[in-house]
Amino acid sequence: MWTLRVNEASLSDKVSVKTLSKAQLILVFGTRRAFEEDLPGEEGHLSLLRKAAPQAIITGTTTGTAIEGRSLNEAGWSGIALSFEKVRIRHASVKLQTKAQSYEAGKDLAKSLCAPDLRYILLLSPGLDVDGSALIDGVSEGVGENVIITGGLAGDGAAFEKTYVLNADSVSSNDIVAVALYGEALRVGAATGGGWKAFGPEREVTSAVGTVLKTLDDGPALDLYETYLGEEAAQLPASALMFPLKIHDPDHPTREVVRTVLSIDRSAKTLTFAGSIPQNWPARLMRGQPDHLVSGAEAAIDRALSHLRIHDPDLQPQLCLTVSCVGRRLLMGQRTLDEVEAVGQRLDADTVQFGFYSYGEIAPYPDYSTAGLHNQTMCLTLLSEVV
Repeated sequence: MWTLRVNEASLSDKVSVKTLSKAQLILVFGTRRAFEEDLPGEEGHLSLLRKAAPQAIITGTTTGTAIEGRSLNEAGWSGIALSFEKVRIRHASVKLQTKAQSYEAGKDLAKSLCAPDLRYILLLSPGLDVDGSALIDGVSEGVGENVIITGGLAGDGAAFEKTYVLNADSVSSNDIVAVALYGEALRVGAATGGGWKAFGPEREVTSAVGTVLKTLDDGPALDLYETYLGEEAAQLPASALMFPLKIHDPDHPTREVVRTVLSIDRSAKTLTFAGSIPQNWPARLMRGQPDHLVSGAEAAIDRALSHLRIHDPDLQPQLCLTVSCVGRRLLMGQRTLDEVEAVGQRLDADTVQFGFYSYGEIAPYPDYSTAGLHNQTMCLTLLSEVV
């Protein structure tokens, strides 16, 4: 597998353009403005990229912040081009008409990509008007537990207004794209890291429908958040990113997930999250500190390397796909680079680190039984091709 970083400047570089013609997969993460400049009919930088790599699968999402190695990019877009020697690659997409169709959309993607030698799926989805949990459940059930699924929901910084997914020749607000990698030569290691600390009493989800949380302990969910946020309640939903909600299945207490608020309804006093909020599940508010989040990132890369090297202790990752949460970005502020560097310091000098800040992170649960939707986490995917 070879990798090549690409951006606006590289498209005017004849050497880079010539190399891009051999690319099999190009991932692009950029600002909403950068994507809107390349909507159908426009001759933007992404259009030039498609011309430079006519044979490649090209996909990606919007984000407020892209990750380029140990640096951040909050203007324009960044890309990475990949090519494999033995690993096969395919992709599929579905157009999501309503949030209620999320599960079926996942099943459709799985049906299109399922094969005996399927090893890994990169799943990229719009960040708004989607039930990320149901989407992942649909894909997971369709391909089985032996296939690793990671990825993320598109972001829009703290705006929560519009997100896009790049799907071949189109930029869409409701396309979901899955890229599948096949073959025994592929090695994958994935892990998540949090660092948030629970506080306050444990509560029960007493009323919820899908991703909409109505009541906690029979009281309006929005009232509870406004109590803890104080003056910052006026900035909801963005300010709620500092106070995510940890929930877990009563039958599987160790399988915890964190949920981020995407929108609020002040008249109904409800909160809408990025993933499902099952009724009767225990829930606790959380808050974070930069040092704790950095420790979470360090734990994630250590676990990901362990999974990658389970059969080969000396194997080095060639790519580290880093998907972190916009909530972490907002909390850490100028210290955001600390968590990115914490990952990079544990990687080989030749490993390419690339990714984005999302509205929802997709990765296996800690027990590796299946994939789930995570919020406020750093999710790392390490890829290597053994040739």
